[in-house]
Amino acid sequence: MPWEKTYNETEVLERAMHAFWAHGYAGTSICNLVAATGINRGSIYAAYTNKRNLFMEVLRHYDKIHRQDFLARITLMHAAKEAIIAAFDAAARQCGADGTPGGCLLVNTELELSPHDAEVGDFVNASLLEVEDFFFSSIEAGQRQGTIAQSVKARTTAQALLGLFLGLRVLTRSRPHRTALNAITSQARTMLE
Repeated sequence: MPWEKTYNETEVLERAMHAFWAHGYAGTSICNLVAATGINRGSIYAAYTNKRNLFMEVLRHYDKIHRQDFLARITLMHAAKEAIIAAFDAAARQCGADGTPGGCLLVNTELELSPHDAEVGDFVNASLLEVEDFFFSSIEAGQRQGTIAQSVKARTTAQALLGLFLGLRVLTRSRPHRTALNAITSQARTMLE
């Protein structure tokens, strides 16, 4: 009789995502994943073959929800300039308040694995370039709308905003003082004037 899933894959990915997000790739064992997901070791191996394949599925899941869907929602809800600020505000507010470990799984992975794993590095790099492209297209749209000065260099400002945003995400992992988070958001706003 062929093996059949008896669990909700999205729930498993969510639970595994929280384990990897909290403890990193190296700090999350198969035993930790069994405890976090509620499925047994055999089911994990049958579905994903190994921890790394599960991690890659978790990264794709995280990227879809916490980057793609997040930026799409912000773009729909805000005018261009305010969409950029809303992204910073939302990241600054997160700080683990919603039950997540804080920070960003993509950024954590960039620091932990990208230097040693080309596939992971390529995936994370592509995701972060799309965040830069969000800033870039928002700046250009804001310039067309007249809310962002024409003197703002769209690509270099988008790159600088990405750097600020990544710094913000690193800081939210350590739960910093609110004044530091507000200063970063304020600097992002200043760069758009």
